[in-house]
Amino acid sequence: MAFRLLLLVTGLVELLAPKKMVDFWMGVAAKDDDVELRPWVYSVARLEGAIIVLWLLKRRRARGRTE
Repeated sequence: MAFRLLLLVTGLVELLAPKKMVDFWMGVAAKDDDVELRPWVYSVARLEGAIIVLWLLKRRRARGRTE
């Protein structure tokens, strides 16, 4: 349950503020601040957030039907 909540929050942040999320993780991963990202990276991060949120909502609905 806690993992799903963390995943949901991560997906929402990626969906609503992809630049902040990507920039944070690039700051953690890169040694130098001299990394230049392609413009499509933020769009893909937003898409990834949407997929995560939709997947979690679909699993929740499916679980509600079986119980």
